[in-house]
This record gives sequence, C-alpha cells and structure tokens, in this order.
Amino acid sequence: MIEKINPIREAERYLENAHSLLTENAGKDGNYYSDSKYVRMAGNTAWSGVLIALDGVLNVRAGLKRGRRPEFKDYQEAVAKKDRRMCRALLNAYELLHKSLGYDGVTNYKVVQASLEQAREIIDWAEDCYIPGAQA
Repeated sequence: MIEKINPIREAERYLENAHSLLTENAGKDGNYYSDSKYVRMAGNTAWSGVLIALDGVLNVRAGLKRGRRPEFKDYQEAVAKKDRRMCRALLNAYELLHKSLGYDGVTNYKVVQASLEQAREIIDWAEDCYIPGAQA
C-alpha cells in the first residue's frame, strides 16, 4: 500500500528548498541577491509549495472539467469559501512569489524575505485547516 504524503509537510519541504536555493546559490550582496536565476527558481519553488498546501485542504480540482488545470481564480474562490480573510494573503503570495520573484526575478532582499513570509503564512493557515486522511 502506498502511503499518502502529508501535503503540509511537502509544502514545508518546498519552502525549505526555496530558502536553500537563496542561501546556497543566489549570493547575497548587501541588500540584493546577486543571481536572479536562483531568485526566480526560489520564487517558483515557494509558490509550488503554497499550491501543494492549498490542494491539501481545499477542493479546488474537484469542480474542474477533466484535464483542466486550476487557475489562480479557482484557488481564490476556494480560499474565500473557507476563510475570506486569507484572500489578501493569497493574492499577495501570488503577486510576490509567482510574479515578482518567479517571473521578474526581483533581487531585493527585503522583498524576497517578505515573499517567503507570505508563503509561510498560507502554509501555516493550511496546516490549521488540514485534517489527516480527509479528502480535500
């Protein structure tokens, strides 16, 4: 029998990997990271962790047509149904992790740290909502 992976632990592992990419490869130079390639990788990794955590506690994929990939608005709607207050945190994580870091490779140290803190907030919220063994 295959043991089901705890989505919260997996999300935390992704966040740790994002931190490792930054500390080991991005090279901090004053208030900036030296290599935007690794900042982009870290942003995408952390964003993936957020999505894994959300998939573990929300039923986002259930209402989708077969073969359709969930979009950001699908996650927004699912979060709003569960806890409207988390909508702002999700939007901030999307804008910071996925767009600013993941696409633009923003290298400002404070922006990167704020982005990772936003991911941590969502993963912690998901952990509070998570019921082991329950189908999301």
